[in-house]
Amino acid sequence: MATERSNAVTFKGGPMTLIGPEIHVGDKAPDFAVLAGDLSTVTLGSSAGKVRIISVIPSLDTPVCDAQTRRFNEEAARLPGVEILTISMDLPFAVKRWCAAASVDRVKALSDHRDASFGTAWGTLIKELRLEARAVFVIDKNDVVRHAEYVKEIADHPNYDAALAAAKSA
Repeated sequence: MATERSNAVTFKGGPMTLIGPEIHVGDKAPDFAVLAGDLSTVTLGSSAGKVRIISVIPSLDTPVCDAQTRRFNEEAARLPGVEILTISMDLPFAVKRWCAAASVDRVKALSDHRDASFGTAWGTLIKELRLEARAVFVIDKNDVVRHAEYVKEIADHPNYDAALAAAKSA
């Protein structure tokens, strides 16, 4: 059975339970299998040898998630050699539609809906909602975590500056 972390995050002040381990700076990045908009499988190894920012959100169709994804899409232009992945529980078709409508083309938006592989491996799956908690991770070229932030209140923004600084120094 997967590890459960009670009161790890809140949603509108109410405590939520996260399923999976808490990932820390210095940990080896766990593998995962998520879906792209064309239903192809994307894993950690799909971007091997690159610095990656993994932006985890509950759903693209919410204001903070929309803003977070657009912000990382804008920052991608200033981060050559850094791959940015956005992971949510949104269906692959909804991810593809949202990216086209929002003109998001530098971030790879991916779906964890099939089996919550990312959420359970990275400790972002919210038990009560079967959504991802808001989090940001930076992984270096050797698959070592260089930044890990689980945003305490899911409706709040992450610390963009810390994540971007970690990506630049990785």
